[in-house]
Amino acid sequence: MARRLPIGGTEAWLLAVILLICVCLSLTTETFLTLVNAFDLLNYSAVNLIFAAGLLVVLIAGGIDISFAVGASVVQYLVVITLMQIGGGNWAVGISLAILFGAALGAINAALIYHFRIISIVVTIATFNLFFGLLMFFSGGVSLYLLPDWLSSRVILFEHETSFGWAEITLPVAVMVAVLVATWALLNRLSIGRQLFAMGDNPEAARRLGINIGAMHYLAYCWLGACAGIAGLMQAHYAREVVPNALYGRELEVLAAVVLGGARLGGGRGTLLGAVLGLALISITQNGLNLLGISPYAFRMIVGAIILVAISMSSDTFAVLREKVRRHRATGRAEGTA
Repeated sequence: MARRLPIGGTEAWLLAVILLICVCLSLTTETFLTLVNAFDLLNYSAVNLIFAAGLLVVLIAGGIDISFAVGASVVQYLVVITLMQIGGGNWAVGISLAILFGAALGAINAALIYHFRIISIVVTIATFNLFFGLLMFFSGGVSLYLLPDWLSSRVILFEHETSFGWAEITLPVAVMVAVLVATWALLNRLSIGRQLFAMGDNPEAARRLGINIGAMHYLAYCWLGACAGIAGLMQAHYAREVVPNALYGRELEVLAAVVLGGARLGGGRGTLLGAVLGLALISITQNGLNLLGISPYAFRMIVGAIILVAISMSSDTFAVLREKVRRHRATGRAEGTA
């Protein structure tokens, strides 16, 4: 008997679509299938993949958060200003501060959602505007270019000269791998990960089983906040500057990618591999449209369509419709055999 693939149906379809798009782009462009473009795509996507790992945890827990990208921008400013006040610091101090500030912003969302019983989408829309408004007010919209030397100096892990230029893998890629491994361990190797799945699938049943729902809220949103803080620091390192609106809009790309990868907006379902493949598909599509010279607004339409379909697939209305179709087919088969 043939062995089944060690991946789910969603991941298999995503992988097939990614391969098909890669083949098409390699035939229609000269630079897509090059090491330089592949590494550039990986370096750029590292920040989004860190975001995706954190957002997946929140979605599995049954919540949603669209404030994380703005939160990452806030953390960038807070970390750089704090570092300059204490004399520059180093990578250990910078990452620790990023995690601390990011988790604190995540805790604000968790507290509002759990203690005040407000729907997560409403809370994070509010904090999205609150965080961004405060950032623009206190920063005046001015970018920071004076960064500590260790943060502004590029760390190249691998480089190779090609006919198209230098292909490089930078530090954000290594940090992204570490975040993905930590998230995978949380969701698949720790009992607390199973509790997150249980809460997302059925909060009331999880409560009856003795799961601390409040603690799960704080864990999920603080994990995303910490990931957002790390992603913000990596973005500052990659760009070698802190721009207030540099990450504005990334939340929709990441959300579309994670739900495309199989995470259910209603909670209780999702895989890290699916999130990675979903983001790979989104990033490759955006890269291909740029190489083909197609308007970037086309990419925004694709992202919006993905979110719309995901919401439809996750809604109770669609579930009821599927159940009616299933019953109708079952009735038809029964009448046909009568």
